[in-house]
Amino acid sequence: MEFSRRTNWNTEESELAQAHRARLAAGLPIADLTASNPTRCGFEYDGDLLTVLADPRARDYDPQPLGLLAAREAVCRYYAEHKVIVEPEQVVLTTSTSEAYSFLFRLLCDSGSEILTLQPGYPLFDFLAVLDDVQVRSAGLVYDHGWQIDPEGLRRATTPRTRAIVLVHPNNPTGHFTKPWETEVLGALCREHGLSLIVDEVFLDYSLGAEQASFAMGLQGVQVYVVSGLSKIAGLPQMKAAWVVATGPKCKQALARIEVIADTFLSMNAPVQWAMAAWLDGRGQIQVQIRERVQANLAELDRQLAQQEATRRLDIEGGWYAVLRIPAVQLDDQTVRELLDRGVWVHPGYFFGMESSGWLVVSLLTRSAEFSTGVTALFDYLGTHQGGNGTKEML
Repeated sequence: MEFSRRTNWNTEESELAQAHRARLAAGLPIADLTASNPTRCGFEYDGDLLTVLADPRARDYDPQPLGLLAAREAVCRYYAEHKVIVEPEQVVLTTSTSEAYSFLFRLLCDSGSEILTLQPGYPLFDFLAVLDDVQVRSAGLVYDHGWQIDPEGLRRATTPRTRAIVLVHPNNPTGHFTKPWETEVLGALCREHGLSLIVDEVFLDYSLGAEQASFAMGLQGVQVYVVSGLSKIAGLPQMKAAWVVATGPKCKQALARIEVIADTFLSMNAPVQWAMAAWLDGRGQIQVQIRERVQANLAELDRQLAQQEATRRLDIEGGWYAVLRIPAVQLDDQTVRELLDRGVWVHPGYFFGMESSGWLVVSLLTRSAEFSTGVTALFDYLGTHQGGNGTKEML
């Protein structure tokens, strides 16, 4: 039996994953510094959260390719609170941001077309692109007094086959928010080469400073597609509700084509759509808890960082991850495995497209007591195994 080349993945479990599973099976303690699922991080949710799923209107099957109007209007109210006017006709509901990306790749790309992504970044686009017969090219974010895009790197990565730039605002895991000057660079590049801009804003509400602007306001002369959803905004990844907001000079034509794509799948279910307004309107309860957790864990991380010299935390502007620069004395795979043996589970930096040595990524979403225990063990290990209080220049 033959299978497609697009699904010819190596599905064998990595050695790190095997070791993690074995430690869990043995009942040994693990301080999980990779936690990203808010439903398992000890937050308090409204006891009536699921009541809205019993809305009697959901008994009626009313297939709407773009999504039910009431749900799209709820999305518009969300953007109104971000001081952006979005009309329901600009919104397309999807079951996830992954599905939203797939719709957009199908809209914009032919087989063999390319999209540009920025690294470091979450390892999702490669799989989605392969499934839609699209190629991924990467341009690097650079770190110089904070993260920033590399305009020349983007230009060098752009080819005649490039159709879109994918931007995560703020970036995951670096927490980098796109600055006005970077927006100007991206806009100029898109206009010059006829590119679309796809902007993922799932972490938009989790700024560690001033409120950040949404790309849903549009960008002059550029087709912009903003992707977001309830997974991060309302801390509800299990509800499978997301959307695309389309803006730009060809917005109507784009939406007409996306509507056909969405109509082909009709993937959104009625109970969730009728519940979206209540969940979006009530997002403040979980967002306050997440922000408090992130700020408390970041303060604890910085407190412990101040007691040693071998590790640095890179600047964070939003989201709920922290990037650590550690002495590059061995492969990060080995470091992560040795930390696991000491009861700490962290991400190696290469998971997000960084180099294979010298980078760790920790989640700031972990329960605070567990986070403090894990960070203490992490720095104890680094201090005794990777340079102690050395002052080696690492960046």
